[in-house]
Amino acid sequence: MRVLAAMSGGVDSAVAAARAVAAGHEVVGVHLALSADPATLRTGSRGCCSREDAGDARRVADLLGIPFYVWDFAERFRADVIDDFVESYSRGETPNPCLRCNERIKFEALLDRGMALGFDAVATGHYARLSVEETESGESRPVLRRAVDPGKDQSYVLGVLTPRQLAHSMFPLGDSHKSEVRAEAESSGLPVATKPDSHDICFIPSGDTRAFLGARIGVRPGAVVDADSGDELGRHDGVYGFTIGQRKGLGLPGPAPDGRPRYVTSIDADSGTVTVGGAEHLLSRAMTASSPYWLVDETIREAACHVQIRAHGQATPGYVRRVGDGADARLEISLDEPVRGVAAGQAAVLYRPEPGGDRVLGSGTITASVPAATAP
Repeated sequence: MRVLAAMSGGVDSAVAAARAVAAGHEVVGVHLALSADPATLRTGSRGCCSREDAGDARRVADLLGIPFYVWDFAERFRADVIDDFVESYSRGETPNPCLRCNERIKFEALLDRGMALGFDAVATGHYARLSVEETESGESRPVLRRAVDPGKDQSYVLGVLTPRQLAHSMFPLGDSHKSEVRAEAESSGLPVATKPDSHDICFIPSGDTRAFLGARIGVRPGAVVDADSGDELGRHDGVYGFTIGQRKGLGLPGPAPDGRPRYVTSIDADSGTVTVGGAEHLLSRAMTASSPYWLVDETIREAACHVQIRAHGQATPGYVRRVGDGADARLEISLDEPVRGVAAGQAAVLYRPEPGGDRVLGSGTITASVPAATAP
């Protein structure tokens, strides 16, 4: 196959490209220039898409003996990931930019361009497993599963991909542990073998998300109110400075009168109200999600599942119902046990409970949650 290897400049994508070459594919390496300022350098494990990263990716490609190109996707990344991130926070949501990048850049923009140029698949350094099954009608359907290494599993951030996108994807690292990948890179002489992994949000290398958002959204003052009494406890400069479950940085003088810590329990961007309360207010037993993706038989309208709402969170047993079709389609999800900190904007990725609980069933973007105290 003709394979386009997405090379970020890190060890994972380097080994993924090397394995694609070793498997006999015709491989071309491509680095995505996602920063409007390519001179920006990473600081340790913060940031990415820098000139340093592009250089590292090129050195790996030279060592592997494959062609290498840099494609400028900075404008698309700004519009589809950065602007979406800012707008989502301004609505009081908690988005996952890595998930959005996978959905709209690596497996939409990149894949579309690659297929237009005659490539069969895109290979990345994500930790997930991908296989194919035959349906009753004789068609092939991709199967997305968790990686062998539970600590590096990235099936959650890939759960928003469509069957078509998955059918043209390759994840060569899914059957390996991270320690094995680094050892392979070192034994192969790859120059990025000991390079640290990127952490946090790649386009906020400072790590100060509140300052990043504040510079783009501006001051939008509102009230911080108590969940039980409704009393105003303080003021804030914008709901973008808060996320559901947040405990620190609330701008309040201390804990509740009874000594219990306060957490952000809800955010109303329209009124600018941030509500704080005890830990019990963070528990949810049900949620709805829009823009559903379905990776199994389309005739299945409801099923038992395991629900994961964070990239590295635990999956909770529950039940999902698909309601409506097209633009009005949504998921109604109930949980066997309450989950803490469900927030609008997060992705709910669903896994089949048997066998193994590692197969992705589908996903949706959370729009609302039902407090545990009021859930049926």
